[in-house]
Formats: sequence, structure tokens, C-alpha cells
Amino acid sequence: MSDTIKELSERLTYKKKSVFEKKTESERADMMAFAEDYKAWLDASKTEREATDTMIEILGNAGFKPYALGDKVKAGDKLYYNNRGKNLFAITVGEEPIENGVRICASHIDSPRLDLKQIPLFEKEGIGYFKTHYYGGIRKYQWATIPLALHGVVTKADGTTVKVTIGEDAGDPVLCISDLLPHLAMEQSQKKLSEAFPGESLNIIVCTSPVIDEGEPVTDEGVKLNILSMLNEKYGIIEEDFLSAELTAVPAGKTVDVGLDRWLVGGYGHDDRCCAYTSLRAILKIAEEKNFTHTNIVAFADKEETGSNGVSGMKSAILMDIIASLAQNFGVDASVVRSRSICLSADVAAAYDPNYPEPFEKKNAAILHCGVSVCKFTGSRGKSGTNDTSAEYVGFVRKIFDDANVVWQLSELGKVDAGGGGTVAMYISENNIDTIDIGVPVVSMHSPFELISKADLYEAYEAFAAFCR
Repeated sequence: MSDTIKELSERLTYKKKSVFEKKTESERADMMAFAEDYKAWLDASKTEREATDTMIEILGNAGFKPYALGDKVKAGDKLYYNNRGKNLFAITVGEEPIENGVRICASHIDSPRLDLKQIPLFEKEGIGYFKTHYYGGIRKYQWATIPLALHGVVTKADGTTVKVTIGEDAGDPVLCISDLLPHLAMEQSQKKLSEAFPGESLNIIVCTSPVIDEGEPVTDEGVKLNILSMLNEKYGIIEEDFLSAELTAVPAGKTVDVGLDRWLVGGYGHDDRCCAYTSLRAILKIAEEKNFTHTNIVAFADKEETGSNGVSGMKSAILMDIIASLAQNFGVDASVVRSRSICLSADVAAAYDPNYPEPFEKKNAAILHCGVSVCKFTGSRGKSGTNDTSAEYVGFVRKIFDDANVVWQLSELGKVDAGGGGTVAMYISENNIDTIDIGVPVVSMHSPFELISKADLYEAYEAFAAFCR
């Protein structure tokens, strides 16, 4: 008997389905619980340094040991490689011969922010400011009039390094950038959005009172001196120490649930720490098993938002050095291992926003609650600056996810010629490693307050675990 039209449609056509259609009540409860752990981790990991520190602690508690290039390893080992405190690799050495390749999940743990300049402190008309240089692709107007916290490290002249955090603890003051009142913003409002907020005007208000010594006149830079006095008292630093500091302004406050149903998570740094956390949890899950098959490397990179350059970015040789070191340990040619290795570039996707539908092509956009997003190519215009994955590898990954009952969807980054962007995928695939982008869809990406779905977050974790297994 031939199929009915309904049966034929169900069998032959494709339609994205949400987790509310495909997952049970118990599974949805697991998603909610998973997000609570993620929110706590994200609040403790607002910079790449903090993310590295928190993940090393988690890995150490799970039995992972520090690894150095050239160390002897064996099947069953659980290791981590800390690259300068800003780039991390978690490794599980599998039973399968390493000449069959390794499985790589590569996320990044840096996010757009405002870095303090090397000589940041100045006073103007009785107000003390920090000068900043924005990091990564931001919409500058979004960073004005919101509470900011200061995070980072300062290395002093004697070589010691102190950690700085201001604006996160209960009772802490926060910092901010001012903006014009609408009554006097006629000239500003007539400018292009990209020109109305120059980068050099993103000066952070730090203090408005001078050092006061009864009987002594206030100096010309009394406010600046007051700032230095307070920082010296708390952290033991002087102005010259800013020359060897990495200090960053990020949104202050906690990650929160959004919506009456609590299915969205709002906060800073989902791009790309949501993929870092889910891939971390995935390798922890694999490590709990007595015998893991594949050798897995989960990479947490720095500098993706500025081009993946530098010693802690994905263009660095360190990932390939680790593969070469593991190959040498087992007496195998590293080029053979690379040629048989596969990778998930674990980076977020642009979620379709019905409030701004114009730049999206909905049929090929990532939809909230429809699972983790698989992106065959990124780049811009004519697929410039991208890794365009082969049909065979897409099919391979597709089967892994389907077999594991992962809810997933295919997507692309907006309409053709609408803009574009890239990930670390092309830098890994250049080493003869099949690579595809996969990540959590994000609304308001690169803003100080991004939104993700708890369902999509959990399905990313399930996808990474299925791939590593």
C-alpha cells in the first residue's frame, strides 16, 4: 500500500523540531539543572584567565594531572596542559591506537570587553577616569551606562603578580561609562551609530573625590592621587605597575534566568564560554568511564575575538605540538595522526531574532530551543575566510548525533552579503584535520548581556559527549 500524503511528507521532508517536541519532561528537567551549574561557573569565569583557573580546579578534582610536552603517557591517563594561564587543553588518552587519530573539541574562552590602556589613569574636571581600548567586535553604545566590574592581573616591579577584582562582591562599588542625556544629544543622534560613540570616548568613571588632608590644599590631580592611594592600599600597586598589567572592564553582576518560563539564560560571555563549559563537562563525562576508546583533546583557546593570534591563540603551534608529543610517545608519525583526526570547532551560532529578522534567512538560521547548531561554513560574502566542511564529514557527524538522540540543527551566519564572521575552524583544518563548527545559538551576540536557551546548552553538552565517546 502506498504512503498517504501525510506519511510521505513525514518521511521525505525536513523540519526543525524543538526540544519541547522531542524531549521528555525528565530530560527537560535535566536541562534546567545543568544550566544552574553553568550559570555559577560563568559568573566565576569572566575572563580567559579566570576560566582557565576554574577549569583547572574542576579537572584536578576529577583526577586530571598536569601534562608537559614530552611526558610519557598511557591509555587511561587524564591530563591537562596549561598554556600561560590563558589557554588550556584537557586530554584523555584512549585505548584505541593513536594512529587512528584524535578527536578534538576546540572552543574559546575570551569574550569582547574593554581593556585598560597601559597608561590608563587620568583626571578631567574633577573626575578620575580609566582610558580603554575595546577588545573584539563590540557595538560601542551598548557599553555606556551599564555597571562595569574590573578584572585582571597586575605584575609589579618586583615580579610578583596580584589579581584584581572590583565590582563583583556584595557591597562592592561598580564602574561605568557616561552618556549624553537625550535633551542635549541632537548632534550625537544625527551621527551614524558606528560614529556616535568613538572608541576613545569609552572612558570609565573611577572616582570623583580628591585626596583630602586637613590643612593641606587639594592638588591639581587630587582625584587621580586618591585612586592611586586606594589601589595601593588594597593591592600594593603604583601607577607605573599599570605598564605590566592586564586589566579588563566587563559587565558587573550575575548571570540570570530570562522569561517567565526561565528557559533563557542572560549574561555576559556566552560567546564562547557556553561551548567551553559544555565541552569541558563532556570530557569529564567520558573520563568517568573506565575504558574510553578515543584519545580526546578539548581545547580552550584565547584571542579568538581578535584573530586567534599570539601564543595563546589557536594559530599558535601548541595544539599541533601536543598532538606531535602524544604521537611521539607511542612511536607514531604526527602527520599520520593529524590526517586521521577530526574536530568540532565549538563556537556559538547566531540565533534567529524575530525582532530583527532582516539580516537572517530563516530557513537556514539557528532557532532557539531547536538544539545545538551545526554550521557547515562561516566567513562572509563568497564564503571568504572560512572552513567549508565536506559533505562526508557533515554526514559522519550527523550520524553520531542522530545515534545519540541529540537534538541538532543546521544553520548559517545570516543572509548572503549581510555580513559575516569566522571561528577557529579554518586554523585547525589547515593542519589536515576534518573540522566543522558546532555550538549554542546566541541572541544579542557580543553584547554585554547575551541570551541562550537552556535546551540548546544541554544539547551541546550531549553532542560533545557523543563525539568524544
